[in-house]
Amino acid sequence: MKKLMALTLALLMTMSLAACGNKPADTPAEDGDSAAFVPEKNINWICTSSAGGGSDIFTRKIADIMKNENLVNGQNIIPDNKTDGSGEIGRNLVATMKAGDADYTLLTFNSGDLIPMVTNTKNRAANFRILAIMAVDKQLLFSCPTSDMKTDYAKNGGDQSDFAAAIEAAKNGTFVVIGGSKGDDLTTYKKLLDEVGLTEQQMGYITYDSTGDAITSALGGNVDFVISKPAAASQYVESGDLKGVLALAEERYVGNLADVPTLSEIGDYNNVEVPVWRGVAAPASMSDAAVEFWSAALDAVADSDAWHTEYLEKNQLIDQHLSTAEATTYVTDYEAAYMAEHDLK
Repeated sequence: MKKLMALTLALLMTMSLAACGNKPADTPAEDGDSAAFVPEKNINWICTSSAGGGSDIFTRKIADIMKNENLVNGQNIIPDNKTDGSGEIGRNLVATMKAGDADYTLLTFNSGDLIPMVTNTKNRAANFRILAIMAVDKQLLFSCPTSDMKTDYAKNGGDQSDFAAAIEAAKNGTFVVIGGSKGDDLTTYKKLLDEVGLTEQQMGYITYDSTGDAITSALGGNVDFVISKPAAASQYVESGDLKGVLALAEERYVGNLADVPTLSEIGDYNNVEVPVWRGVAAPASMSDAAVEFWSAALDAVADSDAWHTEYLEKNQLIDQHLSTAEATTYVTDYEAAYMAEHDLK
């Protein structure tokens, strides 16, 4: 009887432990088995582009929606623009962050951030937790008709409203200069040159920390054309300070950009586009519980009316939302394809 009672007690204890996760209540939680995460202090959101650019607008819009929709337990989200080293210092800070603050750190992470990172550093997508992809963006070329242009093209009577004329001028020996951000903007510029048959010595490129900085330079008359996504350029288009001259996409935009032609419409060329996925990442040391929380919060943002009307529709982005598992696979595959194409290790 004593043996039977002992066996019964042992069985009951085993069942009780199984119901509690197969360990006593005072056993420390293992990875992936921690309590639910809820933010209890300020969240630091690092953006490796300057204020006013497309990435900064993306960051602040998500932060606003999270706050307004009460998705962060009443805590503040503090955008932190870290642009040193073309953003690599900020990305490396997140990649190497130790546990603790990791659960309270987010990073704006786009294809335009990944491209220079894998080209110039040892950091890879695996050094981060990929939380979500939120949208896909594309670019246009703009001129600044209201500025007092100081460039060779302008001094030689170049027409800032006609990119076809700028191509011909460059082919005939007049230097034309384009301004833009790093990463995807630079990739788009190089793809454009290849298609129209120009070299960097004929049509040059000045790299800025953000699209906002590039637009400021255009307003000062220091570049002939500037590459921008609709979000960063929208207010300047509405004020008349910027004029769209070329849609870097397979088809025209709509709204106040509907009259901007594609490359195939201004000459015997194929259209050029480099779609830019916009996402959110976190330190690799972020806990599984925090990853689950932030992925769900970003899901809620993507489902909100404010995201669709105030960001996607307003700035003419493509709605492409992926949660953490799908986003991780997407970014990993994108990185592998880019590295293979450019023979990177």
